[in-house]
Amino acid sequence: MSVELRRARRDDAGFLLDLITGDDTRPFLGGRAGDSLEDVLADIDRSECEPDAFGWFVAEADGERVGSIAFHRVNERHRIAEAGRFAIDPRVRGRGLADEVARAFQRHLLVELGFHRVELQIYGFNERAIAHAERVGFVREGVKRRAYLKHGEWQDAVLFSMLAEDFPQATR
Repeated sequence: MSVELRRARRDDAGFLLDLITGDDTRPFLGGRAGDSLEDVLADIDRSECEPDAFGWFVAEADGERVGSIAFHRVNERHRIAEAGRFAIDPRVRGRGLADEVARAFQRHLLVELGFHRVELQIYGFNERAIAHAERVGFVREGVKRRAYLKHGEWQDAVLFSMLAEDFPQATR
């Protein structure tokens, strides 16, 4: 299966809301992901209006929606983006799609949009996501200890980055 990314559209709102609020996804996402249809639609509109500063993408495989991923620009001058909302539909997990989605996203940010650095933070308890980040080339930079209140407890955040020079097709 080949994966393609495209900006989320308003007709994706139901899929995205179900994906990010699902019982097996929501516990692993940060607080920026909204939990209402209005929040999702607002973020889709923002993605369309501010394409260089914010983006929410739908991943498709063989024409079927299989996941999502997003970014927001955290530093314009230094061309730094932070990734998030990475989720693969539970119906298609285990097929290797996550790696393809991540690499397509890295290419989009580092090559097409020209970011110098992509950062991400993963809850310390999310061992699968940590292993995935390392597998697709993100470099572990450290840990923000007890940084976020999640599930009623303070959680560590494992910090990762990828630089344009880390991605083979980036020439900036």
